[in-house]
Amino acid sequence: MTTAALGNAGIWTTAAHAQAQAGKPVILVLGDSLSAEYGLKRGEGWVPLLEKRLAQQKLAATVVNASISGDTSSGGRSRLASLLSQHKPTHVVVELGANDALRGLPLADTESNLLQITKAAQAAGAKVLIVGIQVPPNYGGDYTRRFEAVFSKVAGETKSALVPFLLKGVADAPDALSLFQADRIHPTAAAQPQLLDNVWPELHKLLPK
Repeated sequence: MTTAALGNAGIWTTAAHAQAQAGKPVILVLGDSLSAEYGLKRGEGWVPLLEKRLAQQKLAATVVNASISGDTSSGGRSRLASLLSQHKPTHVVVELGANDALRGLPLADTESNLLQITKAAQAAGAKVLIVGIQVPPNYGGDYTRRFEAVFSKVAGETKSALVPFLLKGVADAPDALSLFQADRIHPTAAAQPQLLDNVWPELHKLLPK
């Protein structure tokens, strides 16, 4: 089982194609800094921890981490076609949208981008898991509710799996500040197992038994 690194496209493609041809899952994670190990040592993020859990449970799969810090839903949408062509994923985990909110991008655009990403992945034969994010209350109650609803709406319309909140148990923990880096945006290494625990139940349901 191989986790692909962004700088090794050839390794990515070889590993993913070999797994696909063998009928084993290829899990593509399309995300932003929350999945790209921003501020962490290599191997500490929830995506590398996912690879380790798959191995522990003897579930053969390739994990392709195509996450880029700072990426938006628009950026993910523009990158997706080539990623689908290269890696032929059987599963796509979509973790995008946080930077849309930080940049004040229209919610309608975020929803449209996530919808098109999901439909394109499904058309390529992949099962999709949408990973939701929430914004702090200082964004205003109305915006906070509408932003949160985007993820469930897209999941509902496309019949995709959904993780409502990637940072559940971290952002709302009693000791939340200790679980974030100095920027108060990115979780620490200590918080990464909780992120994986939030994603794992829904992803596990989609994997072959």
